[in-house]
Amino acid sequence: MTVTVDLPVPARALSVGAHADDIEFGAGATLAKWAAAGCALLHVVCTDGGKGTWDPGADLAGLVATRQDEQRAASRALGGTGDAEFLGWPDGELADGYLPRAQLVTLIRRFRPDVVLGHDPWKRYRLHPDHRHAGFLTVDAVVGARDPHFFPELGLTHHRPSALLLFEAEEPDHVERVDGFAERKIAALLAHRSQWRPTMRIADDGSAQQLDAFRARVMARLAEHGALAGVAEGEAFRAITDV
Repeated sequence: MTVTVDLPVPARALSVGAHADDIEFGAGATLAKWAAAGCALLHVVCTDGGKGTWDPGADLAGLVATRQDEQRAASRALGGTGDAEFLGWPDGELADGYLPRAQLVTLIRRFRPDVVLGHDPWKRYRLHPDHRHAGFLTVDAVVGARDPHFFPELGLTHHRPSALLLFEAEEPDHVERVDGFAERKIAALLAHRSQWRPTMRIADDGSAQQLDAFRARVMARLAEHGALAGVAEGEAFRAITDV
């Protein structure tokens, strides 16, 4: 399989994640690279993230608010303005239905991105239903946003992005070189402090050893992805350019 490298820097990039922090794991360094070159970023988070804790007595409403603040901080860490939209579907209960698709079509038509990024919905053996549904929601919304006779009730002009990049790809065929942007990715991930323990295997007090181990894991993944295209550090995607 031929692996392509580096899209032209888009003027606007809209990224869709099932939960706050998914976008940073999947495409954080790419977005940081593009932001540094003047690209406007919009993060869209599908669920409220209210089940993202191991504490059975947690204040879940407070967690939802915290995760929104963390997502905005992560956007700024990548070089964005903190712009983020939250579709607000209950954590663990996302479905690729008409209403969430209409929400995302609205955002695509309003923001008018050159590139849309999201989960690969065709990845095999994926356990978390929100990741699967967010991926299909993204693909379906790109189609809905581009075609003028879809969703006419929104009253918004249709918009066709030039590319769709799917992270967590089953069969990646595109790599974005991200040399020099790993630290921004790591900073953005660490902005999601509520997820240190359940997702990143970092204790709440953030020992230096655990933070170093997390950084090493992120760097190893960037090297692994970069090796697909013979570059030092990369993020891998399935690229769809015939949108």
